[in-house]
Amino acid sequence: MNAIISASELASDLAGANPPVLLDVRWQLSMAKAAGAPPFDGRAEYAAGHIPGAVFVDLDRELASAPGEGGRHPLPDVAEFGAAMRRAGVSSGRPVVVYDGGQGWAAARAWWLLRWTGHPDVRVLDGGLARWEGPLSTEVPTPTPGDFAPAPGAVGLLDADAAAALARSGVLLDARAGERYRGEVEPIDPVGGHIPGALSAPTTDNVAPDGRFLPAGELHARFKALGAADGTEVGVYCGSGVSAAHEVLALAVAGIPAALYVGSWSEWSSDPQRPVAVGPDPQ
Repeated sequence: MNAIISASELASDLAGANPPVLLDVRWQLSMAKAAGAPPFDGRAEYAAGHIPGAVFVDLDRELASAPGEGGRHPLPDVAEFGAAMRRAGVSSGRPVVVYDGGQGWAAARAWWLLRWTGHPDVRVLDGGLARWEGPLSTEVPTPTPGDFAPAPGAVGLLDADAAAALARSGVLLDARAGERYRGEVEPIDPVGGHIPGALSAPTTDNVAPDGRFLPAGELHARFKALGAADGTEVGVYCGSGVSAAHEVLALAVAGIPAALYVGSWSEWSSDPQRPVAVGPDPQ
């Protein structure tokens, strides 16, 4: 099953006999608070207009637990996540399509969590809401509660120790911007740099200028050049397990399974016992 869906395919599916559950996960990593500006408000964006029938899902509250030792976006409590998905109308026997404002990171986080907890049919709207050509609605739906029962472990998950080991035994990709990987800047976390042995693979290089994923063949060639092919075990991390989910999604489009290190750099860099590499050299 393809992990992404085009806007035209979504419009056709919504008009079909078994329309997907639609989840709107608009979210942005914002530095606005530091500048004194109001942070991005995904719920307000949703209220101003969304794909008809879509239910808003709050990334910070429903797709993650509170920030702490596990990073800025640790895994949510599984029971609470399941309850949130059922409230949104998610059932195991009905397909789900997730979208965000266009960056794709938040939608990919929801996609990954649903896949990790065992949902068999989840796709991300390629290019997000910006690619939708149909009407928007301000009506907030009241979905029929779903029956989704999360069963964690369906796809790969890494903790810090497993990520460190994978950087030596397989391929560990760092999905952040190159300057953060090299430690030249670090606007969020306490230390700049990367996990020793990790390879720089910015998630922004997985998409075209319009925000849609590159063709599967091009993505496969990109990841193969990084060593992430031919049965090699692959993992991905970023700052807090959001943009890395987008890279795991890109790898899925390319036909390459990959595990996600959810705690990512926000967890790794908060532990002074963890080694840090800087510069372009993985080591």
